[in-house]
Amino acid sequence: MANLRDIRRRIKSVKNTSQITKAMQLVAAAKMKKAQDQAISGRDYADRLNQVLVHLRDNISVSEDDHALLKQPKGKKELILVVSTDKGLCGGLNTNLLKKVRAGMAEDTDVVTVGRKLRMSLGKLGHNIVSDWEVADPTPFADAKPIGAYLTDQFLDGDYSAVKVAFTNFETTLTQTPWIQQLLPVEASTLAEKRAYEGMGEGAEVEETRKDDGLLRDYIFEPSPEGVLDALLPLYLNYQVYQMILEARASEHSARMVAMKAATDNAEQMIKDLTLEYNKVRQAAITSELLEITTAMKAME
Repeated sequence: MANLRDIRRRIKSVKNTSQITKAMQLVAAAKMKKAQDQAISGRDYADRLNQVLVHLRDNISVSEDDHALLKQPKGKKELILVVSTDKGLCGGLNTNLLKKVRAGMAEDTDVVTVGRKLRMSLGKLGHNIVSDWEVADPTPFADAKPIGAYLTDQFLDGDYSAVKVAFTNFETTLTQTPWIQQLLPVEASTLAEKRAYEGMGEGAEVEETRKDDGLLRDYIFEPSPEGVLDALLPLYLNYQVYQMILEARASEHSARMVAMKAATDNAEQMIKDLTLEYNKVRQAAITSELLEITTAMKAME
């Protein structure tokens, strides 16, 4: 049985750890609120952007030969952007995303990373990392735009058959799901697929605006629908990358807040258990001393 001094040291150590995890929980909670608000507010813009693409698709016959970003290139390899975290202590967030990436990519797939954690993991596993990017937290659109432009340029060079993005989709504070989404080539049939992200993967499409809804359905395109498509597709791709990064950041801070809360709760429970053990050992020591005193008094009679 441990002595009283060892138990007191363990209680003090766990209390110090509990204070640290509690502070990290509060910091993560503050960042989580901002990240969640940023991610959720960005979904409205994505929906509006997709509605414009719906009307473009209705006004012009979009096919694979209409735009370079719609064509299937001759390349054989794939390029995947992996959005992870720079710091740990966020539960199984990065581990789950790594499993998803490893299961959904070929051995010769080239990797572009955002976030230090999976960059290190994928590098150790022998994957070819062609580029690494850093973004601020919270992430401005100016940080995501160069990443989208880089992915677009790599695709237009013709070396890759597809460009995909792996990220953790934010659903709720307690639920974050790893996803792999194809970015390029943009498929004409799903050009305006809904990107609500909380329901990504369900195949839901944006509802077309009807005239009887009292909303304007027809647009006047200047200089032409084709010209608008040329300008809108790069914006569409850059914003998709941006929104995915926002979803990953909201997932990161939510997972870290939950993990630190669980660590704090476990530390508090451990303190209770150690205190109970300390009291038992102390009571046993007192009882033993009383027995020794009583035995000595009887021996002196």
